[in-house]
Amino acid sequence: MQPQIYLFFKGNCEAAMRFYAELFGGEVAGIFLNGDASPDARMPGGDDMVMNMAITVGGATMMGSDNSDEMYDRPQGFYVNLPASSAEEAQRWFDALKEDGEVAMPLDETFWAERFGMVRDRFGTPWMVNYEGAKGEGQPV
Repeated sequence: MQPQIYLFFKGNCEAAMRFYAELFGGEVAGIFLNGDASPDARMPGGDDMVMNMAITVGGATMMGSDNSDEMYDRPQGFYVNLPASSAEEAQRWFDALKEDGEVAMPLDETFWAERFGMVRDRFGTPWMVNYEGAKGEGQPV
């Protein structure tokens, strides 16, 4: 089993998921809009709301959906962890995610990682960017 990330958005799912696919070198695997569903199966909101969208990033699938104003809750109690393969990749991801977002912890060196930072992007998704580098050798995963 491989758990999958499923994110909810307040009407901007398609923009967010396309941004993530481009930023992380993935691709859009599929998109199903509210208007594609039969009238009795639609969620509250307009035809252009995303009922389900999937992107693939490496070997992982991320999915997302729009919620109506009444059903949307800002994500809390978790962060999506991004294990970068280099300090440069970590910096590039962090810089892109923090644009018009909220930095909770600046990207910097820690005792466990060469680069680590926490940010909530402009779409409301909370991320941890982590590049352990040599500090991660021999550490539990």
